[in-house]
This record gives sequence, C-alpha cells and structure tokens, in this order.
Amino acid sequence: ILRRSCTFKNNIYEIISMKGNKYMEKPIIAVTMGDPAGIGPEIVAKSIADKATFDVARCIVIGDKKVMEKAIEIVGADLKVNVVDSPADGDYSYGVLNMIDLDNIDMSRFEYGKINAMCGQAAFDYIKKSIEITMDKQADAVATTPINKESLHAAEVDFIGHTEIFGALTGTADPLTMFETNGLRVFFLTRHKSLRDMLDDIKKDRIIDYVERCTDALRRLGVKEGTMAVAGLNPHSGEHGLFGWEEVKEIAPAVEELKERGFNVAGPVPADSVFHQAAQGRFNSVLSLYHDQGHIATKTLDFDRTISITNGMPILRTSVDHGTAFDIAGKGIAGAVSMEEAIRLAAKYAPFFKQ
Repeated sequence: ILRRSCTFKNNIYEIISMKGNKYMEKPIIAVTMGDPAGIGPEIVAKSIADKATFDVARCIVIGDKKVMEKAIEIVGADLKVNVVDSPADGDYSYGVLNMIDLDNIDMSRFEYGKINAMCGQAAFDYIKKSIEITMDKQADAVATTPINKESLHAAEVDFIGHTEIFGALTGTADPLTMFETNGLRVFFLTRHKSLRDMLDDIKKDRIIDYVERCTDALRRLGVKEGTMAVAGLNPHSGEHGLFGWEEVKEIAPAVEELKERGFNVAGPVPADSVFHQAAQGRFNSVLSLYHDQGHIATKTLDFDRTISITNGMPILRTSVDHGTAFDIAGKGIAGAVSMEEAIRLAAKYAPFFKQ
C-alpha cells in the first residue's frame, strides 16, 4: 500500500509540474551510455523509447553510435539515432535518440560481458563529457548507467567509481550520496569501507558536518520541511552503553549540539525501525552510518526504484544503483525500470539547480 501510495504521489507531482509546460521546457538530461560491454546501452535504449521518459525529459545520450545502434536492434526499440554536436542541436521528437557520438569503440575488439580496457576508458570518457556539458549549462542534469570497476582499472583510470569521478571533475571534495526510493531518502556517513574501518569514522564532528551538508542538499532539492533522523549503530542504539558506546560518546552528543544550533534532527534512532518510520513519513530523510545499513533498507523497499543521487556538487547527478550485469549483457532482457526512474528523478530535481 505504501509503495503504491508513494508512486501515486510521484505521478501526481509529475502531472502538476508538467501541466501547462511547453515542449521545450522539459529539462535536458545528459544520459551516459555506461560500460559498452554491460547492460547500459540496452537500458538506455529502452528508457528513451518509453513514452513516460519522453514526457518528462529531453535526453541527450553520450556514447558510441555503433554500440547504441546495436543495442537498439537487440532490444527491438523503435528509435532513430540522431548524432549532434551539442544538446542544443537535438531533435527532441518522440522516437528520436539524440546522441553525442564519441566514436571510441572498435567493434572488432568489442565483446559483451567481458572486462575490457577499451570499454573502461570509453565509459570514463562518457562521464567526463556529460560533466563538461552540464557544468557548461548545456544540460540540466546527468543520469548515469553502470560502469565496471575492473574495466576502469584495466584502462588505468585512477578512480574507483562514479562518485569519485564526479567529485574530482566538478571540484567537489566530498560529494554526498543520497538514495531515494518511493519517497524514502537515505544519506550515507560512510560508503566503501570495511565495518572495522567504518567505526573509526563514527565521530561527533563528522556527524555534525554531514547533517549540516545533507540539510543544505535537501534544501537545494526543494525539501525544506521535516526532520532528519540519524540512525543508531548498535542494536537498540546501544541501550545506554550495554551494547556499545558509540551512541553515548559520539552520536547522541552530535545530535544534541545540532539541535542547539537549530537543526531539525532526531536520533540516534534504532536502525531496525528508523527506515520504516521514514518511509511512513515521520522523517524527511535518514543519515545511515554505513554502506549496507542504508542499502539493505532501500533496496528491500523497492530494488528497481532505488536511485542514487549525488549531492553537494555544482551539478545534479542521478544513477541506477545496479551493476553492469555482464552475465545478461547483449541479450535484451535487462529491465530498464531503474534507468527510467533515474531519468525521472533527474528531471524532477533539475529545476531546483537553476535557482
């Protein structure tokens, strides 16, 4: 019931926001093709062919025309590729896939589902170009498809993932990762760290800094009301030291200081209930303390519609939160729901980045 209710609210938002808008007022979303050997090209083709995507956004795909045309053929989409030099040159009619063709794939060396330095470099090039045109305000936001970390490494690209690339190329020291699914928003205090190393980052000053920046990020997305919850770390938030002292020594003092400074924040709220409460509307967001704590909550609620939003940068970036799926790449069976949702959220929030 909750999921259907939130989806209904999202649809109503779209109808209201698009009502009265002229064709050219839809935001331009730069869509990266992702690792060519993965499912990225296929889910891009399916998403662009979807009428619901066309209704909310003007998409400009950054990729390789040869790979994109092959993906269109594989999925059976009724699309015509229109190669342009810039988003302003696009023909944003239904059934047209506008593309900036970087022409960086040698099809004689291309194979689906394989780690390939050529594909890793190409995926990085697509991201770099998408950032360039969005920073230059030729596009309103970026929606990214999966990349493969091993292919990036094979290409000697010195980044471990999208967030790090976007941070470096936009001059953002520590981008904020936020997941959104069916109205539930989750930020992450730590991401790609072992649980043992993560404990070293559960510090009062770090929590205060993150809540401050997450609050600013929410405001930029138009979310100005409601309470942010800080998740507990230990079972039952430690039970006043019975199951750990992080809540007593670091988390609770951080929350109290934030309240004294006027922030609308609550916590530590036990992790076994905080995400449910946020999904019910009690909190406008949750600060998850580590990677799997928030990932499990959001993906259990709705795996396909869990979208990653990178905040705290000069530009907006949304992304699917799944991998390249090398095992099914090139077969035309990959689902595009997550890609469609990433584009929809990019279009939803893009107007706030113009203010």
